[in-house]
Amino acid sequence: MSDASPVVSLPFPGVIGDEADCRIPAPPSVKLFAPTRLVRVLHVINGEHFSGAERVQDLLAGYLPECGYEVAFACVKPGRFPEARKFRNAALYPVPMRSRLDFSCGRKLASLIRDEQFSIIHAHTPRSLMVADQAARLAKVPLVYHVHSPAGRDSTRWFRNMANAWLERHAAHRASRLIAVSPSVRRYMIEQGFLASHVICVPNGVPTIEVRPRNSTPKTWTLGMSALFRPRKGIEVLLEALKLVRQGGNDVRLRAIGPFETPAYEAEVRALVARLGIGEAITWTGFVTNIASELAQIDALVLPSLFGEGLPMVVLEAMAAGVPVLASDVEGVPEAIVDREDGLLVQPGDAASLAAAIDELTSGLVDYPTLSRNAHARHADRFSAEAMASNVAAVYDQVLGR
Repeated sequence: MSDASPVVSLPFPGVIGDEADCRIPAPPSVKLFAPTRLVRVLHVINGEHFSGAERVQDLLAGYLPECGYEVAFACVKPGRFPEARKFRNAALYPVPMRSRLDFSCGRKLASLIRDEQFSIIHAHTPRSLMVADQAARLAKVPLVYHVHSPAGRDSTRWFRNMANAWLERHAAHRASRLIAVSPSVRRYMIEQGFLASHVICVPNGVPTIEVRPRNSTPKTWTLGMSALFRPRKGIEVLLEALKLVRQGGNDVRLRAIGPFETPAYEAEVRALVARLGIGEAITWTGFVTNIASELAQIDALVLPSLFGEGLPMVVLEAMAAGVPVLASDVEGVPEAIVDREDGLLVQPGDAASLAAAIDELTSGLVDYPTLSRNAHARHADRFSAEAMASNVAAVYDQVLGR
């Protein structure tokens, strides 16, 4: 099956790096607009957490109206999202699924689409896709599916990965378009058998963040890791690297930002911290909503993911704030970070390699102020929230034949 570039006119460049499958030229200038009557789009989401994908969903609710589309949410697994979201003007409908086989949820969504006159249904996870597909067929509206990460590599639980990948392949083939957040995710979906012309790359984007000047190398270093902490995020690798760095006399501290996926996993990680004897060097914040404030308190962001990354929002947020990133060279990460230009890339799962990169950065062997400036400039050029919303709107326009 051909991997040729889809013929779509997106108003902002959808390119990351040199990936031809996402290179979509932009016209000289683009104006966002807000017509008198907005086209209504129902985003079907899980809603259990408020992490990277959920921040994308929230930002689209805030920025799509300027592109002619009004967003509302249907939460099939209501949890943290309803209260944590920033853009509260978007209507939110709790439509909980009792199980993965709760087909009554799809019928409820179809009624909601008809009653509220939604023109498109937009799903964001395999679970939400299953019922959104049913609702789209019943209500006779087009379906768009947003692929945030490879479903077959989303967790360390192989059966769950297989089930989600099967659900995705089964339902997404009926979607009018698939939106992939990075070239690597687009390639993954094409490898799963989806038409290249139907899989459109729209890179994630984040708003501009007020930048704290980073014109000199810090004297004392605080690293940050921001995540929904779960096994594939690789915090164990960072903890082992931190132990190695501190054993070498480098008084580096860690600020761990975000909640754990489960209490059981939190207990495992806390036990590892105790065994390594590094508890006094770590601050745990728990769940936070003000990411910009957290980024202002760290000198570099570390993302030691083992696998399963689409285009991590936390990496883009760090770049927007001019915070250099040390990250694993997995999937969508190198499509945001250029090694030794705006961050450092290391092999996943290698604590010694990560420790060496931390020592290299903190010892001044890498030009910290230049990394900071380059990261901020790359965000502004490639990964703005306005560009993301405008490109999603262009996909909607194509689906509706506008």
